[in-house]
Order: sequence, then C-alpha cells, then structure tokens
Amino acid sequence: MAKKAFLTDIKTLRKRAREHIEKGAITQGYKADRKIVINILNEALATEIVCVLRYRRHHFMAVGINADSVAAEFLVHANEEQGHADQIAQRIVQIGGAPNFSPEGLLTRSHAEYVEGENLIDMIRENLVAERIAIDSYREMINYLGNNDITTRRMLEGILAMEEEHADDLVGLLEESGA
Repeated sequence: MAKKAFLTDIKTLRKRAREHIEKGAITQGYKADRKIVINILNEALATEIVCVLRYRRHHFMAVGINADSVAAEFLVHANEEQGHADQIAQRIVQIGGAPNFSPEGLLTRSHAEYVEGENLIDMIRENLVAERIAIDSYREMINYLGNNDITTRRMLEGILAMEEEHADDLVGLLEESGA
C-alpha cells in the first residue's frame, strides 16, 4: 500500500498561496460556505450585543440586599460579552464579510431575548436563560463548522466555555439568594 503524503508538496503550497491573494486568510483549504458562516456569525454578534445591553441595564437597575455583588457580576459579564462581540466582528471581517451592528432588526437576529426583569432574581434568571440559549446556539454552530473552518470553530469553542462559566456564576447567584 502506497504511503500518503502528510503535507502537500511545497511547490504546490507556494503556487496556491499566490492564487487569489486578495482573499487573504481564505485559501483553497477553507471548506465552509462563507455566506452561511458570515450569517451565523452575524446572528452570534447580535446575540452578544443584546446580552451586553441586558447585562448593562441589569447592572444599573440592581437593587436589594445583595445588589452590589450581583451588579458587579453583571458588569463583568457585560464586559466579557462585549469581548465576544468584538472577536466575532473581527472574524467576520477576516473571512471577507461585514459585521452587522445595525440596531434595526437586532432582536430578530439575536438568539437571546432582551428581558428587563422586575427584580434582582428575575434579572439573574433572565440572564441565565440567555446564557443557556447561547450555550446551545454555540454548540450547534461548532458542530456545523466541524473541520471546515477550524479557526472560527476554535473561537466559538472559547466563547462557549465562557458562556458556560457565566451560567455557572448565575446559578451560584440564584443559590446564594435562596431562589
């Protein structure tokens, strides 16, 4: 049985690298449907923006006996969600798309909802629901990408890990509050 080469020969790699150089990081080896990837990333971007806005509102609206520590946690999460949005927007540009920051239709593009909550417990619960939505959404995106866009998949895996941490933090806040 003939042994298969591990890597493409260097002449072929060099030749392919010179073809379509205007596509930047998108080489012949990129197997995903870029239009679909850009679309799902723009949905993820909208989701992160909605989460930033909800967490920030909750940060400022938190009142009650445990409000200071919970508000601080909301602010940490808001900042981390903003970091996710920035990563996603950067990746969209990297693969030749345009990040959609338009407020028009933001909630329809977002997987998560924007629920204000009546009190601190409602706010924690609504953020936990949103994190659970994000967790399932990111898992589906990761599974869809598989090995067709490894860079995007790895970015989403990192975001997923942080969303899972957020969910754990929020469950802890609920437990501490006795809810």
